[in-house]
Amino acid sequence: MPRHRHQEWIKFLKKIDAETPHDLDLHLIVDNYATHKHPKVQSWIKRHKRFHIHFIPTSSSWLNVIERWFRDITHNRIRKGVFRSVAELIQAIRDFIDHHNANPKSFVWTKKAEDILEKWQEPEPLFDKIPSVLKAPH
Repeated sequence: MPRHRHQEWIKFLKKIDAETPHDLDLHLIVDNYATHKHPKVQSWIKRHKRFHIHFIPTSSSWLNVIERWFRDITHNRIRKGVFRSVAELIQAIRDFIDHHNANPKSFVWTKKAEDILEKWQEPEPLFDKIPSVLKAPH
């Protein structure tokens, strides 16, 4: 959908609800975008008990596979293109999607979950990596 407000998110949830057998629970893994946490969304979820929303941790876009796909389309198509209109950009994106879908490949995690969790739980201090302009001269 062109917009990504809570109204569109609820419309999407309703579509999933209508098109999925009613005896199944639905677990959705989402990022922390405000739309996903809007009070009207929370109210809708409370009324639809089979929906279970799981939020990925803040600042963990690397866990969101669609973010990797967005990186690929940005790097491999959008930044390499010249577009004279929004329509040309949209067509380039659709062409990229069609090309990708003609020979789709599953994303395969190459690290063990234990390694990912260990790194995520014990991040290196950011300030150790940034040269300080406040250090006293030698």
